[in-house]
Amino acid sequence: MVQTRRLIAALATLVLGTQLWGTAALAQSAPQSPQAAPAPAVSAQTRPKVTTLGPDFPKSAIFIGNSFFYYNNGIHSQVLALERAADPDNKAAYRATMVTIGGSGLDWHDVASYFRPGGIGAYTFDDQNNVVFNKPGRMFDVAVMMDCSQCPIHPQLKTAFATEVKKDSAIVRQNEARPVLFMSWAYADKPEMTAELAEAYTTVGNANDALVIPAGLAFARLRARQPDLNLYAPDKRHPSPAGSYLAANVIFAALTGRSPVGNAYRAGLDEPTVRLLQTVAWETVQDYYGK
Repeated sequence: MVQTRRLIAALATLVLGTQLWGTAALAQSAPQSPQAAPAPAVSAQTRPKVTTLGPDFPKSAIFIGNSFFYYNNGIHSQVLALERAADPDNKAAYRATMVTIGGSGLDWHDVASYFRPGGIGAYTFDDQNNVVFNKPGRMFDVAVMMDCSQCPIHPQLKTAFATEVKKDSAIVRQNEARPVLFMSWAYADKPEMTAELAEAYTTVGNANDALVIPAGLAFARLRARQPDLNLYAPDKRHPSPAGSYLAANVIFAALTGRSPVGNAYRAGLDEPTVRLLQTVAWETVQDYYGK
């Protein structure tokens, strides 16, 4: 009886071992599941009406906004550096300035006062930090405007966003400049804001025949492609140096119609990071404008 039990146990062990070995072998020989594809680029449901400022591309700009613009030495200075690096023979022709109020929406800004004669833009500084007095008359070719980071999609503020863009666009045109809207990015922990902001900016831009700069879509594209590259300050709202540089490249591509890929201005970032940010900026602009 004992021998019979031992024989049964031995046979069971043999069968179990065969099953385990077969399962392991089958797992090793089975085709591996492919890695998940990168998340598709976020886009606005509504297509932009204005897709270029050419053929008369602007050379002077005023940036009107909030702390998203003034982080990392100001978005205007980075855009200016990109423009001058791309066109060194005419770098003196490019000018940019910035008017920002921390935490502000467009309704905090007195845009009409920014175009008063002899006011903002009356003088600038050259490469040797000498004061250069600009010719009187039209100071800016374009006004790049952004609302507060939540205003275009906030239940209580989105109506004011549409109202202010309409009013300020008219003021800008009265001063012989062109209105441009800057589509801001989602917070780091609220990616759903991207599509909402894209739709809000595109819709209001179309209503006012204004070019929209798709910076928020570039942030989403970069995060989907290389999530380890940090685009945010610790507060998850404001831009890191890489975030500001990405935004500046999107602005450069939108305003000039030129690819930023290969531009010599790096903002202190390493070459692989610069090339990635420049590429994503150009791809985003091309996709958004349907080029």
